[in-house]
Amino acid sequence: MSVDIATVRRIAHLARIAVEDSEIEKMRTEINAILSFVEQLSEVEVEGVEPMTSVTPMVMKKRADAVTDGGIPDIIVGNAPATEDHFFLVPKVVE
Repeated sequence: MSVDIATVRRIAHLARIAVEDSEIEKMRTEINAILSFVEQLSEVEVEGVEPMTSVTPMVMKKRADAVTDGGIPDIIVGNAPATEDHFFLVPKVVE
């Protein structure tokens, strides 16, 4: 696929970027180079290749999924203007 000057102007308009007439040809060359590279990627044989998240094999560090109350409820509600039984009290906003 090749991009012409009119297409470069349209892309610039859609992207909301100002492009001087002197820069159009350079941008056309760069966009065509990018599209050429993308076409090369489609030639790569990826059948049977497992998806990966990194180029080096690694296992994510995970913490135990344990529910706790934090053990510090008095400290948590310590700065609240109003509390009751370790809960924040807020004014009623819906009637």
